Amino acid sequence: MRLHWQILIALVAGAGCGTGLPAATPYIAWIGSLFMNALSMLIVPILFFSIVTGIADIQNPGAGLRKLGLKTGAFYLITMLIAAVTGLCMVNLLQPGGSVIIEHTAAISGKMGQSSVANIIAELIPKNIFYAFSQNNTIPVILIAIVTGVCLSRISAEGRSAIRHLIKGGWEITMLATKKVVGFSPIGIFAITMGQFSATEDFFSLIRAMLMYVVTVGVGLCLHTFAWLPLMLRCYKVKPWQHFKNMSTPLLTAFSTASSGATLPTTLYAVEHNDGISSKVTRFTIPLGSAINMDGAALFECVAVIFIAQVYGIELSIFQQMLIVCASLLCAVGSAGIPMAALVMMTVILNIVGLPLEGIGLVVGVDRMLDMMRTAVNVYGDTCVAVMVAKSEGEALSIDR
Repeated sequence: MRLHWQILIALVAGAGCGTGLPAATPYIAWIGSLFMNALSMLIVPILFFSIVTGIADIQNPGAGLRKLGLKTGAFYLITMLIAAVTGLCMVNLLQPGGSVIIEHTAAISGKMGQSSVANIIAELIPKNIFYAFSQNNTIPVILIAIVTGVCLSRISAEGRSAIRHLIKGGWEITMLATKKVVGFSPIGIFAITMGQFSATEDFFSLIRAMLMYVVTVGVGLCLHTFAWLPLMLRCYKVKPWQHFKNMSTPLLTAFSTASSGATLPTTLYAVEHNDGISSKVTRFTIPLGSAINMDGAALFECVAVIFIAQVYGIELSIFQQMLIVCASLLCAVGSAGIPMAALVMMTVILNIVGLPLEGIGLVVGVDRMLDMMRTAVNVYGDTCVAVMVAKSEGEALSIDR
């Protein structure tokens, strides 16, 4: 049985047991705590190795390719930012988690009360590197990883080769450990969900909140796909609807497989043969986009984290919500290649902003359907950026107005 079906069954079973057998929850809760501790253990190595590896893999391209790369990266950043802000607006407008409050007995991390520009800047440089790693202080870990990746290209060839092999080995070990931990997710989700449902007095209100969460993500994804991206395409004097029809095959493939990587061949074929974009642009922008451009993931993670805060009755300031947007962008970019990335990267974001990790149990059970939707949005965002880059390079396309 596929893992997502196992998780769905675990979610239903946990909800049923938590509602019908609340007295049994204390005897099961330790399993959920163990699972969340395992995920929390992976936060620092995932952040550190993914950022260092990504920066270290950037070579020194020629001037033409450097210009194309900067332009493509800027477009991808803009579209992901628009997606994340759309998710932020939708979750605040619809308030999917506002109808139910789950009691949380554990103390909320002090990060929520201390999140300010001054505190974040002060935390960027830790007094002790090893303390930052041991305490899961993600903000200084991110800075250390960036500095390590940048400095790696400036040391001797012998030293650079040795460090790169060490980093690569660390990344492979981290991915193997992540895969093993994710394999136990049905058991962990069962225990977590049982605890969540036993802590609320209104079962149907919680179910309604989860359904509203799905609707919120879905509406946000549709708004990004059918409003903002077409509007950006119109700025480059192309026909958005014609482009959308030309991309029907890769979009259907992305929706059915929930994999951007599996869609890559059909996406490349569609943008080159249907839209008429040159291979010079497509063979750089599309593979890069499948690795770093995650419009749907950025929107989803932003909505999910704020939804969890709403369910726990935690008020978030504007600054804290913008911090979630930035964290969503960072995690969306770093999520490529991570097993069950939505679960793992959401743990990273919750840790960054100091929200209860147990809230993952409220959203991961309905993730399969949303995963299909956001993958299609990710792929469509890649193709839209390819069009905009091609037009900025002066290319004539078959979808020109």
